[in-house]
Amino acid sequence: MIVKSEAIVLRTVDYSESSIIATLFTKEKGKVAVIAKGARKPKNKFAAFLVVGQLLEVVFYSKESRSVQTLSDVSYSEKLHTFRVDIEKMAIMMTTTEFTNQVLHDNEINTDLFGFLKRILIWVDKQKDVPPQLFPYLQLRIAEHIGIGIQYMNENDSVDGYLNISSGLLSPGKEDEHAERLSPSQFAFMKKSLHSANASVLRIVMDPNELKKLIQILDKYFIYHVEGMKPRRSDKIFAQLLMK
Repeated sequence: MIVKSEAIVLRTVDYSESSIIATLFTKEKGKVAVIAKGARKPKNKFAAFLVVGQLLEVVFYSKESRSVQTLSDVSYSEKLHTFRVDIEKMAIMMTTTEFTNQVLHDNEINTDLFGFLKRILIWVDKQKDVPPQLFPYLQLRIAEHIGIGIQYMNENDSVDGYLNISSGLLSPGKEDEHAERLSPSQFAFMKKSLHSANASVLRIVMDPNELKKLIQILDKYFIYHVEGMKPRRSDKIFAQLLMK
């Protein structure tokens, strides 16, 4: 079966002396692995396209009995220029794509999530500056799109509270031993993020340690609810960005 689809490159791995295996999040088939034969050769037609975070139009041969499909053709859906030269954007993009790869199952079609990530990647590419708190905002939004969204219990106008890991409830009170205490800034960030898609949420100030801790707390939430979550390799790059 020949499949043509928009795709986001989530991961690439060198294979043999000349080829690349790429993990793609496709609009039509969900997460798929494809082999691009000869892609490591400079003059190969795939060489410039298979870059993590890029938005592509791909054509591949799909066979259910194979775990890796064969890439046939590729072109840009939207060419994103700044990820290659802006270290801060690159760090956020690499962390986001690796995180997306962690939470998606193979062949799991999620067109809403695909559309959201496509819009985010295009938006980030066009911005002059992108604050690091974009990543926990994306964690919260991705949770919604994969069906484990966090809910806010607005019992009162509390300035701090807990993320209750097992129930997914953000509230002033602690439910059980899995609850994680949030600082006022972390709590305010989560409340606003859950109720607004406006970029103003990115102006909420957290110091680097608070931001790092919030990302760790959200990772605990995903580890609890998503089977097979592992530490991200890109976190080392992102941690360097936070400490600048």
